[in-house]
Amino acid sequence: MTPDNSAPQPSDSFAVPAIDIAPFVVNRADDPQAQQDRNRVAREFDAACRDVGFVQVHGHGISEEVVHGLTDAMDAFFSGLSLDEKKLWRTPPGVNRGYAPPKSEATSLSLGIEPADRMNDFFEAFNVGIERSFYGDESLPEEPYQGNVWPDIPRFRAGVDAYLAEARRVAVTLTTVAEHALGLARGTFSDRATRATGTLRMNNYALTPGVTVDLDGELRGMGEHTDYDFITVLWADRVRGLQVLSTDGTWHDVSPDAGGLLVNLGDLAARWTNEHWMSTLHRVKPPLVDGTIERRRSAAYFHGFDWDSVVAPLPELLADGESALYEPIRSVDHTTQKLLGSRAGIANTSARRESSRVLSARD
Repeated sequence: MTPDNSAPQPSDSFAVPAIDIAPFVVNRADDPQAQQDRNRVAREFDAACRDVGFVQVHGHGISEEVVHGLTDAMDAFFSGLSLDEKKLWRTPPGVNRGYAPPKSEATSLSLGIEPADRMNDFFEAFNVGIERSFYGDESLPEEPYQGNVWPDIPRFRAGVDAYLAEARRVAVTLTTVAEHALGLARGTFSDRATRATGTLRMNNYALTPGVTVDLDGELRGMGEHTDYDFITVLWADRVRGLQVLSTDGTWHDVSPDAGGLLVNLGDLAARWTNEHWMSTLHRVKPPLVDGTIERRRSAAYFHGFDWDSVVAPLPELLADGESALYEPIRSVDHTTQKLLGSRAGIANTSARRESSRVLSARD
């Protein structure tokens, strides 16, 4: 095989911190130790967000039963249907719902980086998300709160809906943790997320029958990217593939702890904090086993803000003399620009800070 010069490099200093967020999940109103435990979690979360941008989260409260309902639904769709059957649930690039077949997206274009072969990420995915009806407000614009499509598979919707609700709960909890960790007034973030957008993307990395992949040149399961929203809650198989770019410019393999979730920050967190918190670059390069790609499943819940929230560095987080690195932008406009890259093939020209890190790592 062709050598991969950007393969992960060993490093004794790189690690994704593990944090038990149970003090924010379990109601301990009568426990005098509860606030001290919350303060400790907030300090740990702040350090992880500044140094790495990824966290192994324990104590999240999502049951194994709910996770099994999700994975059963994913298996029934990705493995139980043929490619032609799955394509019946494909939606246009402007609709961030439904099925995305292999080699129909190029995630690196969300950063404006042209891959060698456009629209060539070979993962397949199925997206659902928070609809307008969730908030009981049909006056909300359709684009940020698009309606879901549901394949006609027994228990698929029930399993996915149950996990979506739990992943959203964890993300809302982490929004509260973030306010504590940054020393912000209560409601600084949560008041901007009373109608938060949210998308659950279920991914399948495998060689799908009928899809040809050159194993020497097309090992990009998902290209280099940063996540678009505020916080990402990720369930994944404990299979190698996810790689994270560290601050020294090298890539490192990361997989979730047993029973844990991987949580990382998105672009909106970096913008609010003027990059004191990191929207960490990552990618997926699934491993080869006996000449084929080892199957890997993941489900990422992307939690945002109200569609019309204007995101800009918070003045209270700027040090004396520090300048804002970003101009104000509406949350929906930022997400739209990124999606036009990954799903519609229109390179995003407003992500120069992130793309420069990718190009530097490639060099």
